Amino acid sequence: MNSADVVKTVEILLVEDNPGDIRLTQEVLKEGRIQSRLNVVEDGEKAIAFLNRIEPYLHAPLPDLVLLDLNLPRRNGLEVLRMIKTNETLRHIPVVVFTTSQAKEDIKNAYNLCANCYITKPIDLEQFVRSVKSIEDFWLTIVKLPQE
Repeated sequence: MNSADVVKTVEILLVEDNPGDIRLTQEVLKEGRIQSRLNVVEDGEKAIAFLNRIEPYLHAPLPDLVLLDLNLPRRNGLEVLRMIKTNETLRHIPVVVFTTSQAKEDIKNAYNLCANCYITKPIDLEQFVRSVKSIEDFWLTIVKLPQE
């Protein structure tokens, strides 16, 4: 077996404060075709600490993909996105904004801060599952992600 045959576990950081959305995303990705590890933080402060490997996240893996809600406690998702995309070490990480907000201003601001895409979370359970599967299919199967 050569190094090309080794399957890398894709590291995903989910920044989400809704327990139901966290649980559902975990279930969908666990059943997915791609070997991935989902790390979850529930607010913007924890997301920044995780990404910068600040206590208690000193040994946190650098994610290959970030799923980012905008409506977060402590620091909102736009602040987290700004921090990621202005940080030399982190800005290569694709950020999928996955949020309930349909506000034109949020969409515009997310793209101005270099979000890689913006997806409005469906309220319907089946559509939510389909959205997460679509994210997995596109970002973890079709797209070539940057290597650390």
